Amino acid sequence: MVPSGMQVFFALVATAVALMQTCDAQGNYTAPLFASFMCFFLFDICVHVFTADLLALVCGRPPLGNRIVGGTEARDGSWPWQVDIQLGASGHVCGGSLISRDWVLSAAHCFPKPSDVSSYRLYMGRYQLNGYNQFEISSSVSRVVVPDGYSTPQEGRDVALVQLRTPVSWTDRIQPVCLPDSDLQFYSGTLCYVTGWGDVQEGVPLSGIGTLREVEVPIIDQASCNNMYSLQSSNSDRVDILSDMICAGYKEGGKDSCQGDSGGPLVCLVGNGTWIQAGIVSFGLGCAQQNRPGVYAKVSSFAGLIRSTVPDAQLMGQAHICGAEGLLVLSLSLGVVLLGTL
Repeated sequence: MVPSGMQVFFALVATAVALMQTCDAQGNYTAPLFASFMCFFLFDICVHVFTADLLALVCGRPPLGNRIVGGTEARDGSWPWQVDIQLGASGHVCGGSLISRDWVLSAAHCFPKPSDVSSYRLYMGRYQLNGYNQFEISSSVSRVVVPDGYSTPQEGRDVALVQLRTPVSWTDRIQPVCLPDSDLQFYSGTLCYVTGWGDVQEGVPLSGIGTLREVEVPIIDQASCNNMYSLQSSNSDRVDILSDMICAGYKEGGKDSCQGDSGGPLVCLVGNGTWIQAGIVSFGLGCAQQNRPGVYAKVSSFAGLIRSTVPDAQLMGQAHICGAEGLLVLSLSLGVVLLGTL
């Protein structure tokens, strides 16, 4: 049986304590050469194995980095949880986000007939919608789970959990996004990113090879979003922002998600350098219009459904975020201290 990272870690501690007894009165290390070799050998194993155990639990951290510079085209591999959802001859219809090896988070309105999924195919690791993607993999759909009572995006509950028929393997370009637990809040003004292959502006589809695009938008609180949608509204475009929705965009318009982005992720960077998905592209009135920000399904509102359906999805509350960061710092610090004493 291969020892776990934690087992090796404690073996390292025990070895370090034993070897520390071989110091002379002046603190000079006097252990035999073999003991020295074993000490550094165990430390090397600890660094690799224990760190691998930690990284297996990591979500929301692109191995290739983001390096966002404000452009509209994303960098290849910068959003490794992005999923392209295709429907038969219609091609690209929606986006999604990878939340485990065999589950994707998307919008319920992307699956008008959840019981009929035979024509859907999902692509992970994809960068160009119409170009060559060396690192992509695809899978058909096993089943789709939507909340009881879902009707239309405007009435809320616009979330879908899509099970892949073929589980993925993690690579630099295929990684899961972190999800918020029910207690995690995204405050007004928080800058987040929405990604997808949707229209570049209202009625203008993505052209050419169709590179994945990104746009930065701030979170808007529920009351302000409701006020914006009430301005210059008629009965035909009246929208009520419900508690399971979250808004993002600019009062003046200009930046927004659009048709074809539906189901895709709205992700926010938290203090420990982790991207957490705050929303799912749901609906809006037009694209990037004044006083008409994008409306997203609030992921934290569906933490219970996600947890019961996808046990290995990684939901982060405030305590998880602080605790995970502290554990990593503590582990690395202890390793440095032990190395320094040998």
